[in-house]
Amino acid sequence: MSRPQTSHLFYQSRQRRPVLDQARGVYMWDVDGKRYLDGSSGAMVCNIGHSNPRVLEAMRKQMDKSTFGYRLHFETEPAELLAARTAALAPEGLEKVFFVSGGSEAVESAIKLARQNAIAIGQAQRYKIISREPSYHGCTLGALALTGYAPLTAPFDPMMRPMPKIPAPRAYLDGLDPDDEATGRHYADMLEAKILSEGPETILAFIVEPIGGASTGALVPPKGYMQRIREICTRYGVLLIHDEVMTGGGRTGKFFAGEHWNVDPDILVISKGFAAGYAPLGAMIAHKNIVTNVLDNGGFLHGFTYAGNPLACSAGLAVLEEIERENLCQNAAETGALLKSELKKLMDRYSIIGDVRGEGLLLAFELVEDRASLRPLAKELNAFNELVDIAYENGLIIYSRRTRGGYSGDHFLIAPPMISTPDHVAEIIEGLDLSLRQFLDRISQQRAKAS
Repeated sequence: MSRPQTSHLFYQSRQRRPVLDQARGVYMWDVDGKRYLDGSSGAMVCNIGHSNPRVLEAMRKQMDKSTFGYRLHFETEPAELLAARTAALAPEGLEKVFFVSGGSEAVESAIKLARQNAIAIGQAQRYKIISREPSYHGCTLGALALTGYAPLTAPFDPMMRPMPKIPAPRAYLDGLDPDDEATGRHYADMLEAKILSEGPETILAFIVEPIGGASTGALVPPKGYMQRIREICTRYGVLLIHDEVMTGGGRTGKFFAGEHWNVDPDILVISKGFAAGYAPLGAMIAHKNIVTNVLDNGGFLHGFTYAGNPLACSAGLAVLEEIERENLCQNAAETGALLKSELKKLMDRYSIIGDVRGEGLLLAFELVEDRASLRPLAKELNAFNELVDIAYENGLIIYSRRTRGGYSGDHFLIAPPMISTPDHVAEIIEGLDLSLRQFLDRISQQRAKAS
């Protein structure tokens, strides 16, 4: 199929891309035969790579049996098995699983469960959910109210109840040492201050990405931060929700990123790499006591048609089996360490790179005008789009967002599939090197014309 001149599809913009023909492993091909290395796993989704034969076979077997069974009519074997497997991977006490189709649905489910739990235990005055700025938690209005990214939220502000925010712990921008526990305490104590200023009796939950996603670009919290926010939430009876939509599934070198600090949330959400792009799938995993409270108080007033879809769950089961069989968490840690070291070597060569950060195969680098001050590039340069387009032309797919609240600053996520090898790392770095040189040439030409 060649690309039609007129498309009846629309998404965020009118930008067109080549027509995808096939994808295998870490590579994708368009219909003209051009090959691309998927350096961002799509949108940090395709954790185990494309077209894994064992996952496809598991899905075929399920197709021969059934592709849909409504949860009010039947229990299905794939859903029950995946729920048990997921609960076994989750922190102690998080034994109850609610399946959804994606990350926004998972977050929406978590905040509604938290609210119904508060009502069930006689604390109906709790309704506020604190989140961070910048952050991204989904595109539904409930999840968007928690999102701290003005370009995405501002048009819908009149339709949402505003929720309190605290600053994300971007120590590198504030000139603080992320390896100093005082830094972690400094940012975590902002949570306590916000709880006290809002009124502890009104605070329902705090939602946090253990390692930042698109809005902060693989931000790793400073030392002691995660442990401290757990202590604060416990002290004030506030539920802690870990948004592991992007980090869950092994991408950071642990199946759940919260494991890096041995911190257990009360509710956890996962999607993206959970079924690794083979089917729409996500999950909310909740502490058994919370679910008991809600079910004993009339039931969970929430649901989605495709919750627990047997075909999606069979894909999820096969993905988990592949992660375990191929030891992909460990590979993410080891290959990610190599990739991070190579990105830092690029930083040594290019003064325009102001920071390299992340964990495992969730990594990012940030472009700046001046490394000493970390002053961002002029937003008119549109670097966060330009570099992505240049890399794409060079056969490398990367992912970008704007660092400073969405209006300026430019960071780029490098998150290839967890099956990546040192050879793939070398190919990624070669593509980035070429693309950065071309980007700098383009900037130089623009500035020469302007002068």
